[in-house]
Amino acid sequence: MDRPDPNSSPEPSRDEPLRQEIERLRHEVEQLRRGQTEPAEAAPPENGAEPATVNPAWERVLLARHPQRPTFLDFVRELFADFVELHGDRRFGDDPALLGGFASFQGRQVMLIGQQRGRDVKEKIRCNFGMAKPEGYRKALRLMRLAEKFQRPILTFVDTQGAYPGVDAEERGQAEAIALNLREMARLGVPVIATVTGEGGSGGALGIAVGNRVLMLENAMYSVISPEGCASIMWRDADRKQEAAMALRLTAPELLGYELVDEIVPEPAGGAHLDAAAAARLLGEALQRNLASFESLSPGELRAQRYERFRRLGPFFTEA
Repeated sequence: MDRPDPNSSPEPSRDEPLRQEIERLRHEVEQLRRGQTEPAEAAPPENGAEPATVNPAWERVLLARHPQRPTFLDFVRELFADFVELHGDRRFGDDPALLGGFASFQGRQVMLIGQQRGRDVKEKIRCNFGMAKPEGYRKALRLMRLAEKFQRPILTFVDTQGAYPGVDAEERGQAEAIALNLREMARLGVPVIATVTGEGGSGGALGIAVGNRVLMLENAMYSVISPEGCASIMWRDADRKQEAAMALRLTAPELLGYELVDEIVPEPAGGAHLDAAAAARLLGEALQRNLASFESLSPGELRAQRYERFRRLGPFFTEA
C-alpha cells in the first residue's frame, strides 16, 4: 500500500462543502436583514429602461406597520414590573385602544400610557386597530393627572394611524378631547417622555406625545397624515403613496434633523419584529438615561423645558 506523501496538502474534509454552504446562507440571511433597515441599491436597468428607483421612506413605513412589530403590551412585559392597568374615563367608558396604569421601572414607580394595536385579528378588532376614541384620550388625561398627584414620571408609547374618525367618536367630542390633552400635558409638573414605537399618525399620536423628550425607534414613522391619505388628498390617487411617503419626511433620521424628535432608539438588525427582547432592552436604556436627566428639575422647570421644546418647532422669519 502506498503511504501518503507528508509534503502533500491534506485532502479537504467531506464536511467542507456543507460548511461553506451554511456560511453562504448565513451571509445571505444577514444581507436580507440589513436590507430591511438600510437603503437598498437600485436594480440595474434593462434594455435601456430608466433605472429603478428605491424608496427608503416607504420601506420604513412597511417596517413600522409590520404585523409582528412589538406592541405596547410587549414592551410592558419586557421592561416593567408590577403593571396595574387602570380603566375608564369616568365619563363614558373604557377604550381598549389606549391603555395605561402604574408600573415599576428599574426600581422607580412610573405611569405608563400606550396605544395598543393588537396582534391577531380578534385583538385588532377589540382594540379598534389602535385608533382611540374620545374616552381613550380622556382616560389618558385622567391617568396623567393621577401621576402628577403622586409625582410619578409619565412614559407614553405612540403607535396608531390616528384617532378614530367615526361618527360616534365625533359625536362624543374627539377633537375637543385631543385638544384638551395637548393643553393639559403642557402644564404637567412631572417628566413626560414619549416614544414613537411604530406608526405615529396625526393628532391621534400627538394626543399623548407632548413630552419633555420625544424618542423614536429607528424604523418607526411619525407624520401629520398617512402616505395613503396624503396621496389621496394631493393627487387624488392613493397609489402614489410611496411618493407621498418621501414628501412627508416621516422617517426617524429626517425628523431628528428637523428637531421634531430628540433621540433615535436603535433597533436590532432587520427590525424590532425580529427580536422584541433586544428592541425592548435598547429602548429601556434610552428611557433610563432620559429619566435620569430630569430628576433634579422642579415642576416649574419641567414645564418651562417642555414649553421651550415645542416653541422651537416650525420657526418662521418675517422681513423687517
